[in-house]
Amino acid sequence: MAETKELSSKHILGIKNLKPEDLHLIFKTAKNFKEVINRPIKKVPSLRDVTIANLFFENSTRTRISFELAEKRLSADVVNFSAGSSSVKKGETLLDTVNNILSMKVDMVVMRHPAPGACAFLAQNIEANIINAGDGTHEHPTQALLDAYSMMEVIPQLKGKNVLICGDIKHSRVALSNIFCLTKLGANVKVCGPPTLIPKYISKLGVSVEYNMRKALEWADIANVLRIQLERQDIRYIPSLREYAQYYGIDKTLLNSLNKPVVIMHPGPINRGVEISSDVADSDQSIILQQVENGVAVRMAVLYLLAAKRK
Repeated sequence: MAETKELSSKHILGIKNLKPEDLHLIFKTAKNFKEVINRPIKKVPSLRDVTIANLFFENSTRTRISFELAEKRLSADVVNFSAGSSSVKKGETLLDTVNNILSMKVDMVVMRHPAPGACAFLAQNIEANIINAGDGTHEHPTQALLDAYSMMEVIPQLKGKNVLICGDIKHSRVALSNIFCLTKLGANVKVCGPPTLIPKYISKLGVSVEYNMRKALEWADIANVLRIQLERQDIRYIPSLREYAQYYGIDKTLLNSLNKPVVIMHPGPINRGVEISSDVADSDQSIILQQVENGVAVRMAVLYLLAAKRK
């Protein structure tokens, strides 16, 4: 594969829009930035003249803090926007809101929005670089990038490896972005969950389906565990969380009964005792905290590479 030195796109709207070469460039750049954030002096002046607006129209803790920390590590000027205390509540449109912010000479926009396609809409209407921090049930590209980067720290070559994504696949933007990312990297991807939480179109994305958690884990080298997204469910898709935990929850007893170790991941927030038990989340097989650390490095890489597209 020919090495590339710049991204093929001026936006990060979704993994679906990126080339495999883009992914490898981001991972290579993230590796360099991970070394930076583990130094005594954690800041570099790379984006000293860049102003970034964080627009979060949906609640977020980990993603927002991770992006803000990445921006400050790169010495960017940061503007934080929360829809809950803005003119959006008064009826202002998304485009008007963003144009008002851009008139203050903002160069890049990091946006989370409940409507799928909101980031793509912005990219068609404004000049700034757009990074999708999650749009409805569509995509969450930087989460997939940090997940894949974290996997590659444990298993450097993902091609041909078995990666399981389990839980609420139907409502998860993380699942969709992970599927796009992992298939581009050559991994075998399988999803597992209750039939009501597996989309009917899923096999068209090049993944297989398993409804039995034990069988799925016996197949997997890595398991990325997703939570039940009750806030996105307009009807009840499972009888109860207790029943879900009984059939699809992962605990230490289940892991210890397998014939091999399985790497455990979770994008957070964790519902301990539902999709995953505390003894699994805190075990040596878990790389959940590494995912959090890698999130800053990967987002630094994305911001840095997109800033280069402005020149």
